[in-house]
Amino acid sequence: MILPYSSSDKVQVLHIWKTASAISHPFLSEDLVNQAEAMIRDQLLDMAEVWIAEHQGEKVGFIALIGDEVGGLFILPQNQGQGIGRRLLEQALKTHSELTLSVFTQNPKAQGFYRSVGFKETARITSEFFGHEEIRMHLSKV
Repeated sequence: MILPYSSSDKVQVLHIWKTASAISHPFLSEDLVNQAEAMIRDQLLDMAEVWIAEHQGEKVGFIALIGDEVGGLFILPQNQGQGIGRRLLEQALKTHSELTLSVFTQNPKAQGFYRSVGFKETARITSEFFGHEEIRMHLSKV
């Protein structure tokens, strides 16, 4: 089930982000992770369009959109590979005709997922915040 975010979901969303990020971004320093968590908690969740995925009554994933930009798509590791990420992207595409995102070059699993749903690489950049190379990707609803 996909539900709109409520501020009461903040603690669970941060738990999902931190748990999934630890697996997909092991190359990030603890200091960077802590800075990113504070930014997500104190700014991004309140300004983003966020959708929560529930499975068997538990919150297991989310997508955060700022305009047409996917700021984050995270699924708890034990729930990955069950179509939850696809359903969250489908929800985003109900109100957005195109989506863009950045994915770390050091995260081949996420790159493969995004390519499998139709995202195409448009550029490679170095993240100003994280200092790591990212792939910019784009998806248009046709």
